[in-house]
Amino acid sequence: VMIGNFIQSVFDFIIIAFAIFMYVRLLMKFKRKKDEVIEESPSIDTKEALLIEIRDLLKQQKNS
Repeated sequence: VMIGNFIQSVFDFIIIAFAIFMYVRLLMKFKRKKDEVIEESPSIDTKEALLIEIRDLLKQQKNS
């Protein structure tokens, strides 16, 4: 009876450990995809930011 309880405990531990491992692996996969999307988005350098600001100011002056 004692050996049966030990084997059942080991088996339960392995199942729970595997489930936690798969959960963490899934979370890391989603995080990696999120980081890739952020890195792929083009960053605006200062020259482009200034040009955008000038464009917006010209639009405001034209509408006024």
